[in-house]
Amino acid sequence: MKELVEVIAKALVSHPEAVVVTEKTVNDEIVLTLSVDPSDMGKVIGKQGRIAKAIRTVLKAQAIRDDVRVSLDID
Repeated sequence: MKELVEVIAKALVSHPEAVVVTEKTVNDEIVLTLSVDPSDMGKVIGKQGRIAKAIRTVLKAQAIRDDVRVSLDID
């Protein structure tokens, strides 16, 4: 899961070296936190949150295949 978010985010941003994805488990749910360079924040979120929503949709599809619960926070 972590690698999936990392690959997608690095493809979107201008500073791929600043992309950091952390993973922790809370109550049987995987919580992923995506951190990017402040200048790239708009590229990851998109207009009205469309890109962030698309990333979450892809992540949820993978979570269903793996039979886990997952959420994504963007810092």
